[in-house]
Amino acid sequence: MAVDNRYITVAYRLYTIEDGEEDEEPVEVANRRHPFEFISGLNLVLPLFESNIAHLERGDEFDFIIPCKDAYGEFVEELMFDVDQSVFMVDGKLDFNYIHEGAVVPMMNEEGGRFNATIIEIKPDKITIDLNHPRAGQDLHFVGHIIDARPAANEEIAAMLNITSECAGCGGDCNSGSCGGCAGGGCGGCH
Repeated sequence: MAVDNRYITVAYRLYTIEDGEEDEEPVEVANRRHPFEFISGLNLVLPLFESNIAHLERGDEFDFIIPCKDAYGEFVEELMFDVDQSVFMVDGKLDFNYIHEGAVVPMMNEEGGRFNATIIEIKPDKITIDLNHPRAGQDLHFVGHIIDARPAANEEIAAMLNITSECAGCGGDCNSGSCGGCAGGGCGGCH
């Protein structure tokens, strides 16, 4: 059976493994009420996420690990920077509802390229940001089941491609939830 362009709905728990230690609690949950949905064959999810579930059918269970090198890569220390607070100011002030340690903020480089950064520390005149993906350096352990898997309609494919073009406008990393695209975000989502 071909697995291209299947509309797949899954429920899963995601555990991360860092330095050989797996989290006891899931870092992300997609359940039956709020599942993760995507269309296979469109390169919208991590390749190993798709290859592990695209061939499964309704009711099938899965349990697999994606090594960090095949997920979001190793953590790169050089992707952490101190930037002037002025970069984040609006009308000369920091809005601490949005600018706080742990916040994921959209940014833009000189060429107009968009990306997300995580705020690590707020100093008196600088802010330390991290450009690594929040799951960099972590193996991803997915445990779940297929809620539904069926051929995708052309209208669904077009709608999904429209959502992902909106997602690209926020840097292609919707795990921050900042743009609402990529079929609801999540680690199986934008890559």
